[in-house]
Amino acid sequence: MRCTTLLRAAALTAVSTLGVTAPATAPDDPRLAASHQQTIVWGPCPASYPAVMRCGNLTVPLDHANPARGTIELALSRIPATGPHRLGSVVLNYGGPGVSGAEGTAVRFARWKDLARSYDMVGFDPRGIARSSPISCGGALPLVGIEYMAATELLNATEAANRACESRTGPILRHVGTVDVARDMDVLRAALGEPKLNYVGASYGTRIGAVYAALFPRHVGRMTLDGVDTLSEPLTEQALEVTKGQQLAFEGFVTWCTGQPGCVFAGMDPGKAVEKTERLVDRLDGTPLRTAAGKEFTGQSLALAIENGLYGTGDWPDLARGLGMLERTGDLTVPAEFAEPEPDNEGAALTVVNCADYTDRGAGDAEAVQHKFDTLLPVFRKASPIFGRGELRETELCHGQPPADRFVADIDHPGAPPMLLVGVRNDPATPYSWTEEMARRLGSAVIVDYRGHGHTGYPHSACVRQHVDRFMLTGQLPAGNAGKGGNTVCPAEEVDANGK
Repeated sequence: MRCTTLLRAAALTAVSTLGVTAPATAPDDPRLAASHQQTIVWGPCPASYPAVMRCGNLTVPLDHANPARGTIELALSRIPATGPHRLGSVVLNYGGPGVSGAEGTAVRFARWKDLARSYDMVGFDPRGIARSSPISCGGALPLVGIEYMAATELLNATEAANRACESRTGPILRHVGTVDVARDMDVLRAALGEPKLNYVGASYGTRIGAVYAALFPRHVGRMTLDGVDTLSEPLTEQALEVTKGQQLAFEGFVTWCTGQPGCVFAGMDPGKAVEKTERLVDRLDGTPLRTAAGKEFTGQSLALAIENGLYGTGDWPDLARGLGMLERTGDLTVPAEFAEPEPDNEGAALTVVNCADYTDRGAGDAEAVQHKFDTLLPVFRKASPIFGRGELRETELCHGQPPADRFVADIDHPGAPPMLLVGVRNDPATPYSWTEEMARRLGSAVIVDYRGHGHTGYPHSACVRQHVDRFMLTGQLPAGNAGKGGNTVCPAEEVDANGK
């Protein structure tokens, strides 16, 4: 679960010796000059962070198109470069939408030890997230039990959630799309004193990177996008591709489990093990259990638990243990923990930011939505009897949202320098096809094709880390598969009994 100990950086003590230089480039809009000319004051971080880290704030316009409407503050954190030959800064984003980049950099401190010899590694909370004017819907978004809702019930719930989000969040709710975040990132680049942005974005962070490259192609430095998001697929097509990816990822987990002594599926035929899990999901849909906390645990609760256990291979042993306990004794302890819904801000950001970016608004009125559900449920269940039902319902969560900005959907060969894309073949969240789609849309990208498991490649593959670190440190992009052209392939890494 995500930690929530990040402190408000506005109260930090000024440390003048750590201020950075003035920006190397001026904004195109003179009304934004003040924000681009600010100096970040770095000071202490929360006690839970590694002691060497520094934290600060960045002031950005609420509305970049109308700076007179006021400002907001973004929370920042930084791992200072440890080596004698500093190359500048790398800005980091870990995805979501809804994941803290400031706290996330502290949590992932050890991940960046090699790059941090040469770079300051800078995390930030995007607007609307964590400590940067967080969105709140008061828990009104229909994130639990959506799989069973009829169309009328679901649309009523989304309308009520929209009203709750408006009343609890205020003006920033209409200014949290990725275009806004990318513009904030250019203010951050300038405040760091960097003429070009060096950036590593994961998952949703790849969408931020692509939008930045389209808005500011002349400001793009070394940019790595890992676990690549889609830019333009309609919501139904997105959901179907994700459903297929989740099924593929689960089959990979099952195959691993069948070869581990003591694992819940040890010695079984992988196909039979998958079918066994599908029957368990159906059985729990018909006859739910109760968790120790008294919450209903359905087949769709189990589907969510499995999905969350597939993001990192390090979670595979716990997922296997939880499935085994459930099968043997009905013990829900581990699956219930994996199935916990996102906190209010994280869940709200996931929905509101995506709806701000994607122009698709669903099927229309309740009758049309119900017809869509009835027609497509067999298609989604064929793709995955485990995950299909829930993914289909989520395609209607943008109902009632304002029209989206078309900028993301219209990105086409923006003229940015070549960048590095990492796609994972068995990724449960961002199907590999989206990596190829983004490469076509950007027109200036090299792909590293990781044939293994987990969400994003950098945490799961030494080969991927080697290519990413070399590019970020030297600017050298991979040359292709063994010099024969095409994408660079990183073979799947073996996952041991501990998920490592």
